[in-house]
Amino acid sequence: METQKEMIELTILMPCLNEESNIADSIRAAKTFLEEEKVVGEILIVNNGSVDQSVNIANSLNARIITEEKRGYGNAIRCGIQHAYGTYIIMGDCDSTYNFKHLSPFLDTLRKTNCLVVGNRFAGGIEQGAMPFSHRYIGIPFLSWLGRQRYHVMLKDFHCGLRGFHTAQAKKLNLKSEGMEFATEIIAQFASYNLPIVEVPTTLSISKFPRHSHLHTIRDGFRHLAYILKK
Repeated sequence: METQKEMIELTILMPCLNEESNIADSIRAAKTFLEEEKVVGEILIVNNGSVDQSVNIANSLNARIITEEKRGYGNAIRCGIQHAYGTYIIMGDCDSTYNFKHLSPFLDTLRKTNCLVVGNRFAGGIEQGAMPFSHRYIGIPFLSWLGRQRYHVMLKDFHCGLRGFHTAQAKKLNLKSEGMEFATEIIAQFASYNLPIVEVPTTLSISKFPRHSHLHTIRDGFRHLAYILKK
């Protein structure tokens, strides 16, 4: 088993909270990428309090499942980082909004340099209705601008949930955020170590099946803002 772990190049990490409607499509898409690109990888689901059939569905599709009891996006991702077998991690939501079949730009970039690779949904294309008006034209552009000033990185989309990094490097970072502000924290941490941060175009789609969004616009926006403004 240890030999098999050492051979894994990529962990596709998906935090999960009640995503029974879409998790199967996300896992199948990730499997398609691994098979078509001949990547030795694993699909790691971090169950973060699901009370629906998400875990059973993931198990039926042979994904590896771990549990993070403490709720929160940051808690789930940090747990996944600690338990990942892959040399690299590409993380993304399992609600079918991100296309796990098209991860080559992320993996190719990771293979070339020790960096953080962040998706840019504005460059890749946002399906109509996939992002609220307030997020697309106000919240994300403003917070991304503020983040660029604070961390001196040229990212246009600070809050894209599809991103990749070297597992060993991520484990060295002082990542502590429990909630959605984790997306800002990991950028700040890479910037503090003067590690490259690269943006690649990606798409954002409407979830294939209706689901309850875990985003809270005002609360999460203020958590990002508070993190950026803190000393």
